[in-house]
Amino acid sequence: MKKTEVEVKLRVEDPATVPALLRQIGAAEVHSREFEDNQLYDFPSFSLKMNQSMLRVRILKRESTLTYKEAPRVEGGAKVRDEMEVVISSGETMATILSRLGMRPLFRYQKYRAVYHYSGLIITVDETPIGVFLELEGPKPLIDEVATQLGYKASDYIAKSYLALYQEYLKLRGLPLKDMLFEAP
Repeated sequence: MKKTEVEVKLRVEDPATVPALLRQIGAAEVHSREFEDNQLYDFPSFSLKMNQSMLRVRILKRESTLTYKEAPRVEGGAKVRDEMEVVISSGETMATILSRLGMRPLFRYQKYRAVYHYSGLIITVDETPIGVFLELEGPKPLIDEVATQLGYKASDYIAKSYLALYQEYLKLRGLPLKDMLFEAP
């Protein structure tokens, strides 16, 4: 099913305070913290990347999804893009299918995510190898309202993907692009 995604990311300075802040505004946890493994795919010609579109296979313990996202635009500090997503029975099988269709893995990233709902808004807490972020997804006026309740301003909004944020992170450190993975313990 096609839908339009409107979202912002917010950098979290003190992750320990987030659950209490979300409870304080009345957000309800719908999925507790779980590990996500995400793989972006593209054709050898990089046609998706050139069009700023993306195809992602996401693997979680409870389900896997295949998501296609069209080119984003920024409106009022929020990232807006059309997307289509389907639940798939096996992320590994989907990866094989995409490979046999001529697609190649482009970028892999991992995170731990907890999901909350608040009055039509999806709030996620994403722990990544480059820091903790909140994602607010839903109607823009509600994003603004909840961001304010959580102590953020519109100037704090991040409309970039995790790939773009990671590229910036690596560039600042003079490191080459690689997958954004948690290091083995």
